[in-house]
Amino acid sequence: MPNSKNTKNAGTYLDFEQKVADIDRQMAELVKLSSVKGIDYSAEIRQLQRQQVAELKRIYSNLTAWQTVQVARHPNRPLLTDYLDLMVDDFRELHGDRCFGDDLAIITGLGQIGRQKVLIVGQNKGKNTKQKIACNFGCAHPEGYRKAMAKMKFAQKYNIPIVTFIDTPGAYPGIGAEERGQAQAIAVNLMEMSRLTVPIISIVIGEGGSGGALGIGVGDRFAMLEFAYYSVISPEGCAAILWRDGSQAELAAEALKLTSKDLYKLNLIDAIIPEPLGGAHRNVHDTVYSVERYIVKTLAELKRTKVENLIENRYRKLRSIGTYSINNNRSKAKIKSVKKTTASRPKPVPAKV
Repeated sequence: MPNSKNTKNAGTYLDFEQKVADIDRQMAELVKLSSVKGIDYSAEIRQLQRQQVAELKRIYSNLTAWQTVQVARHPNRPLLTDYLDLMVDDFRELHGDRCFGDDLAIITGLGQIGRQKVLIVGQNKGKNTKQKIACNFGCAHPEGYRKAMAKMKFAQKYNIPIVTFIDTPGAYPGIGAEERGQAQAIAVNLMEMSRLTVPIISIVIGEGGSGGALGIGVGDRFAMLEFAYYSVISPEGCAAILWRDGSQAELAAEALKLTSKDLYKLNLIDAIIPEPLGGAHRNVHDTVYSVERYIVKTLAELKRTKVENLIENRYRKLRSIGTYSINNNRSKAKIKSVKKTTASRPKPVPAKV
């Protein structure tokens, strides 16, 4: 049954949640009448709560790809700053790329998750209008990706594991960003992250759009929240290119296979982190706790791996992306492994700080 202190997030309803909205309004009216008239409506309220739970289960067990995108973009969905506040102890932010400036769309810093000290790199969308504008709604400039890489090299120097939180529609496409080398900054991150000598965990907590997500999304484990999405392009962008009609976004979302379930079946992600009933926006604390448990457990596994094996496994994982079999599924996929001898490829060299 939903916790009343968390359902305040449910004030903004999506198009397919109208029945839930009606039930919530009925409960609010009964609560108000109970306080005004002094009549006990607890039995009726409990009945409505049971109806609400049943309706949420029905809706969220059968979300379409486009509905998943809408949930991932929910205005009350927990953002990076929520995870920093509720999950990370003693967080100390690190600023600047030592080249151009400090991009507010990417936050980097040192902190502690559980008992493990980590470097955190995450995309920041902003809470209010002023913050959203300041950080370009989570769309990073090249200095943001350069800042992320500079801090990752710092973490490598002191043997600190890295955790990245992905939540962006894509990298910022403005003229200034292109002039300062947006594509190059992302490409350098892809190369350098692939050979860092510390464990790296990447988690999509909301939107995972295009190269903007890839720029901090290379690592040993890649996970997604249940109702997040991860795609080469936004559904609207795909529809505009293929049909020259953004209204076909729903059809594009289905074709892109961008949900966590689809990507898990295709072996493109390693884990799906479950969300509370009705999505992360309905219970922020439980969502953050689930993410924290995943990070603590996964870091413990990765820390037991030797550095040379860590890099080799990461290499094979990246090389296997894109392989496909006709009857591809997680339990019995027969994917041809990539066989490369040490002599046939350059030996991984730790990036110099």
